[in-house]
Amino acid sequence: MIQARSQGASVTRAIVPGEFLLTKEDFQHIAAMLHEDAGIHLPETKATLVYSRLAKRLRALGLENFRDYCALVVDESGVDERQMMLAALTTNVTRFFREPHHFQHLEKVVLPGCANMVRKGGRLRIWSAACSNGQEPYSIAMSILSVIPEAARLDVKVLATDIDPNMVAAGREGVYGDEVMGAVPQGLKTRWFVRVAAGGEKAWGVCEELASLVAFRELSLIGSWPMTGRFDAIFCRNVVIYFEEKTQNMVWSRFAPVLNPDGRLYIGHSERVTGPATALFESEGITTYRLRAGGRG
Repeated sequence: MIQARSQGASVTRAIVPGEFLLTKEDFQHIAAMLHEDAGIHLPETKATLVYSRLAKRLRALGLENFRDYCALVVDESGVDERQMMLAALTTNVTRFFREPHHFQHLEKVVLPGCANMVRKGGRLRIWSAACSNGQEPYSIAMSILSVIPEAARLDVKVLATDIDPNMVAAGREGVYGDEVMGAVPQGLKTRWFVRVAAGGEKAWGVCEELASLVAFRELSLIGSWPMTGRFDAIFCRNVVIYFEEKTQNMVWSRFAPVLNPDGRLYIGHSERVTGPATALFESEGITTYRLRAGGRG
């Protein structure tokens, strides 16, 4: 059933049929907020997705339409709800050792050269720039430990950031069900995880040594970056694809100054470094890039 809202002599129609009225104006308002907060471009073809993910929020709040919801999330009193809207509309698809060629490259090419350096008192930093619920940064940490077993006693850290505070909290908790843990090789699972109870079910919790290597923080890729040190590698995978080309180019270019010389950038399987950033990075394999000499800008 197509709903409509009367506005004097005109009628504003829903762009998605359903329980709550979502107009084109409502959708554009939500899309503009998502772009402002997260840099994500939301075309009108995603209207059904927006409706399905936010309808439950309208029910929980006792609202009758998306116009009232938009009014709430732009008001000072709706700051928390705006964060919940952002979390609902942000895709968080992840798994342990996703795109395994990146971890193989990290272990065979990047980490061996860093091992002697950190053992002599140097520092090793890797950034998981869209960490979701922690499976990527913990995979990075396991790769580090496979090459540098004593990493937890050295100046080694994985920075894990995400715009969604719920994902950051889940990463810090570090508890995963059996189905999720199926992607972790048995030897690594029994070495770096322990059995725990979660919600009445058996699950796996990150052990203290592995957890000590990972620091979780909230951060927007289009906002300010408070980090002062540089990284030996950055994982930014399957997130920039949701940005417009201009924003993609901006993010790629911002990575260069925060990488060490010879630093690596790992991106998603559907992404490519394009635009001005091609002068800063050179391809080193499938969705793997190396900072060019003098490429910090």
